[in-house]
Amino acid sequence: MMNRRAFDLRAYAERAQRGPCFICEMIAGNPDYAHHLIAQDDETIVFLSKYPTQPGYALVCPKRHCEDLAEDLSPVQYLALQTVVHRLSRVLKRVYNAERIYVLSLGSQLGNSHLHWHVVPLPKGVPYEQQQYHALMAEHGVLEFSEVEMAKAAARIAAAYDGLTD
Repeated sequence: MMNRRAFDLRAYAERAQRGPCFICEMIAGNPDYAHHLIAQDDETIVFLSKYPTQPGYALVCPKRHCEDLAEDLSPVQYLALQTVVHRLSRVLKRVYNAERIYVLSLGSQLGNSHLHWHVVPLPKGVPYEQQQYHALMAEHGVLEFSEVEMAKAAARIAAAYDGLTD
């Protein structure tokens, strides 16, 4: 059983609404916003969530700050991002022997406005009442992983991502 710690939703919302864009800060190299990188190319970055509710919880983002899926991305750009989401989903399914992969695009103009997708493996054997939104909600606690454990997970996912053949 993995240990969970309480998540301070109020402090998180404050940072999301009043702080700088965490994705842009991470991409710029600000150490206060560092995340464990899985993959990146000229247009896209993939990294582990700092607040995982499931092992392997990752985010896929365009590097360019954009906020509106319908207005800020061309169909070609959108499909390129979805190709990364699909590739990561395939990798997470294999690495974590997941029952299902959840994919959501969250954020709002009021906080976490940089467009991003949450890609989350659901482990096999999770009781139904702890699946779906429940499995993703930080209000139920976030998993406790050390920096070493997070680095190892990112490296394991990255190796599988790099080694995936279509």
